[in-house]
Amino acid sequence: MAWHAQLQLNYTHEAGRCVARHQHTGPLRILQSLYPEGDAICHNVLIHPPGGLVGGDTLELNVQAAAHTHALITTPGATRFYRSAGERAVQRTRLTLQANARLEWLPLEAICYNDCNALNHIQIELAAGAELIGWDITSLGLPSAQQPFVQGQFEQHIEMPGVWLERGVIQAQDSLLLHSPLGLAGHTCMASLFFIAGTGLTRPRKEQTLALARDVIAAHPLASTSGASSPNGHVVVVRVLAPAVEPAMQLLKTVRRAWRYGLWNVDAADPRIWAM
Repeated sequence: MAWHAQLQLNYTHEAGRCVARHQHTGPLRILQSLYPEGDAICHNVLIHPPGGLVGGDTLELNVQAAAHTHALITTPGATRFYRSAGERAVQRTRLTLQANARLEWLPLEAICYNDCNALNHIQIELAAGAELIGWDITSLGLPSAQQPFVQGQFEQHIEMPGVWLERGVIQAQDSLLLHSPLGLAGHTCMASLFFIAGTGLTRPRKEQTLALARDVIAAHPLASTSGASSPNGHVVVVRVLAPAVEPAMQLLKTVRRAWRYGLWNVDAADPRIWAM
């Protein structure tokens, strides 16, 4: 039986606090809101009790952040795209920020099991002054468990309409893409961290964003397979290829802390669940 789950998550200001209100259908919801940094920043953990998606499953998450709110969303574990008999498993996320809102979109990795057929679609819409720090991390197969990704397909779509679009289709049988030096070069983890601004970045701020990321990358063991670039005046992206999730995640966490403090003057606090 296919699961069809939806979650509407709205952030508003109430009595000086950033508050999360939500409605859901199916097995997709959030845990209690946490405020480890005070009332101004609301932390939420997104959970999907079944633990993964099979062919035919659809998860839809719609996040709306009101003006001047600041929210952080993460997950307690990886999203798993399991083997499919042919139907596609879909995870669709829409992040909408009103003027001067901030959002940190920090789910743990997605794992593409062998023979999966999956789509991970993210759409981002930012009003003037709104800013987002987010990432997307994908593991192809389970190499540490000797379960490689040798059959199946994974499609990635990340878009800020009219501003930025990244889309790729990975087919397990495409050896040139997976193993060529011009492709993934045998790496099984690909990860992106992005800083996106609703108002175009000034040149000094864009250069600062790039410099903060590049300083971290230069000191990291993955420096040779990582880089930071700015495809346009609204977006700065860090891209990483790694042999496993853990070193890629560690690099992105470090850049995210640097951006959080350097760009927002907010202490580099990690969600508590990451330490569990």
